[in-house]
Amino acid sequence: MINEVAIALCYLIYDQENPLEWTPDFLKAYHQTNPLQEKEIEILYYLIAARLCISVCQSAHASKTDPNNHYASVSEKSAWRLLKKWVGISPLEASNFFKRTLGLPLPDRPTVKEALHRRHQSISPILSVSYKNPIPVIGAAFQYMYDAAGNTILDAYNNIPHVGHSHPKVVEAGQRQMAKLNTNTRYLYDLLPQYAEQLLAKFPPSLSKVYFVNSGSAASDLAMRLAFAHTRSKNIMVMEHGYHGNTQISMDISDYKFSNKKGFGQKPNILKAPIPDTYLGKYQSNDGSAGKRYAQEAISLMEEFPEGIGAFITEPIVGCGGQVPLAKGYLKALYPAIRKQGGICISDEVQTGFGRMGDHFWGYEAQEVVPDMVILGKPMGNGHPMGAVVTTEEIAASFSKGVEFFSSFGGNPVSCAIGLSVLEVIEEEKLQENARMVGNYYTELFKSLQASHECIGDVRGSGLFLGVEIVEPGTKNPATQLAAWIKNELRERNILISTDGPHDNVLKTKPPLCFSKSNAKEVVDTIEDILKATV
Repeated sequence: MINEVAIALCYLIYDQENPLEWTPDFLKAYHQTNPLQEKEIEILYYLIAARLCISVCQSAHASKTDPNNHYASVSEKSAWRLLKKWVGISPLEASNFFKRTLGLPLPDRPTVKEALHRRHQSISPILSVSYKNPIPVIGAAFQYMYDAAGNTILDAYNNIPHVGHSHPKVVEAGQRQMAKLNTNTRYLYDLLPQYAEQLLAKFPPSLSKVYFVNSGSAASDLAMRLAFAHTRSKNIMVMEHGYHGNTQISMDISDYKFSNKKGFGQKPNILKAPIPDTYLGKYQSNDGSAGKRYAQEAISLMEEFPEGIGAFITEPIVGCGGQVPLAKGYLKALYPAIRKQGGICISDEVQTGFGRMGDHFWGYEAQEVVPDMVILGKPMGNGHPMGAVVTTEEIAASFSKGVEFFSSFGGNPVSCAIGLSVLEVIEEEKLQENARMVGNYYTELFKSLQASHECIGDVRGSGLFLGVEIVEPGTKNPATQLAAWIKNELRERNILISTDGPHDNVLKTKPPLCFSKSNAKEVVDTIEDILKATV
């Protein structure tokens, strides 16, 4: 019976701007004659979605088997349009709307205050939550998250669900493999070399060995072990404001952590290079000369450092520095000097990799260099805990002379299946191209906003990894409170971004790669509304 309702409603709401608003009259009339059960109402949202999926699949099949049958595809555009709109409606809101229509009781939910109190009974407050008004989330799909009040929240912030929250292909790959085999790498199974081969195919030939772990932090930790095994030097040059993870070793190489007022300070084996920032830094040209001058500064510091540098690690865009791209030509000038004195070059691609930057699959490519080691994490598993270190044959050979390396969860069959599915989705859905196209549009929208609002000092980044510097009008001084206000006002309007940088005044947006131009416009239009009301 409820299937009949779902099919009828699909046709009723096909071309409507606000589909839920067209359902009450039909539901009331049907319910009066054929009373619907509460459990039926709770699955109606999903049945409508299933019907739309069947419709677009049938249309695709018909166009393939009988291209001249135009009748079979007449409703395809409407079905796709409604399906995309349907994902933007919270399943809970739809269920509650249907229940209110029929006078059925709504579920009780704990308040945010109650949820926080329960959390802090067993979880230390040092594990922070985002926003002044924290979000009790109950689900997510693609670029949307759904809260316990039934709100749909546009996620312009979370880069971990790289190809989209709860992507069905990724979910199915994990479920299927979990039901078949999940073990560790001491056994032989095809998925391990299969995934390793597919992943390494994304790198130049010199980067031919991969070690799998279960987080970006673990990958940073392992990278330091590999570097020491190869160079026998514990001296590491790091980037100002850089961040590489939460293990002790990764915090030791993260200026963002060790220079924090609550941190443990810079260790004697750590050399910090000034961030090559062409907006706030001393060299600000965009013709490549600034990058060379920043590189020369780093080289001079390195030459004065006792016993040389064993490794240099940086992100291509320094996230915790405020989404600061390395100045053009910086790595191209610096890498040869690192190698000349026996060191190796490491690129942390945890946030910038897998096509996020649009023009390049890996962030280091924008600098026209090839590192000796690459650190991977967050996006490679779309939320499943995965990390990896990719390196050269020579460095791997040095590491092989030491004690055995083993990770209980790194490279397990479930992780490999999920990792493969992420690579496939990026290719099948052309997500790198989407990051380039939508990212360029997003950037231009922000720059247009900048032209009419002096509090926007800089717009920077690449693809779907952008930073917007909020400043006191007419200066480059950080406007931290205004940035926080914008972030929290967006949250109240069900849009998620974050703030970062040394003064926490840079709006940071790094959404799932399925983010659309209309999503980008919604974010920027809403920021404009907030600025008009507050500045």
